[in-house]
Amino acid sequence: MEIYFEEHGPRTGRPLVLLPGALSGVATSFGELLPLLAARRHVIAVEFQGHGRTPDIDRPFTIEHFAADVVELLDRLGVERADVLGWSMGASVGLRLGTDHAGRVGRLVLASAGFEPSGAYPGLLEGIQDLRPEHLHGSEFHEEYLRTAPDPGGFARLVEKMKVLDADLPEWTRESVRALAAPVLLVLGDADIVRPEHIVEMFRLVGGGVPGDIEGLPASRLAILPGTTHVGVPSRAAWLAPMVEEFLGAGEDDGTGAQPTRRST
Repeated sequence: MEIYFEEHGPRTGRPLVLLPGALSGVATSFGELLPLLAARRHVIAVEFQGHGRTPDIDRPFTIEHFAADVVELLDRLGVERADVLGWSMGASVGLRLGTDHAGRVGRLVLASAGFEPSGAYPGLLEGIQDLRPEHLHGSEFHEEYLRTAPDPGGFARLVEKMKVLDADLPEWTRESVRALAAPVLLVLGDADIVRPEHIVEMFRLVGGGVPGDIEGLPASRLAILPGTTHVGVPSRAAWLAPMVEEFLGAGEDDGTGAQPTRRST
């Protein structure tokens, strides 16, 4: 499979891999955040199977397939270890990378996703099964697809395959989340599709929820963005960029002046 990706920023330090949400490409998920992060870091932004510029193949959408594709891309690029930032479905892929491919992940930023389907508000996931492709016509996701997809007529197939994935979402045991080796920054909008109490539980599983003045700051962190919906999280780039930078421990700009490039492999 051909995997579309973009590389931005200076080619120094550990890369940061950006993983978009469902039905989304690089622009709709990270159009505002990517340039802020790439000012200092080597950023690799990926588009999943059937999304954006990556063509579809005769294979179902699964979180496991997408995670394996990211590992294959890292292999092709000769990247042994990367930090990962995922939003929505991309955060689930990031979590799968952290639990099943731990040696390839440095730090994880997981936005707007939990570790089990029950973490979402009741009825939301069931309602996705009523979604029809025409409901999204004119949306930024549909317009991006028409603008970038190898087969602009394949949007209905994309929506239907996503509905199959959403009907059988993966879940992780509490033990597997607790065993994550990578430090995690959890991000959630306060009006997101995931319940805040679920993310707080997840935060505790990865070592958070302790009195830092007494026990010291944990390696993992939690950010709740005020006045922010699920689809609104990517637009909070001005808030997210410094949080992510600080969490990842980005260094000073090395002054290379490297320009963004686009290519697929």
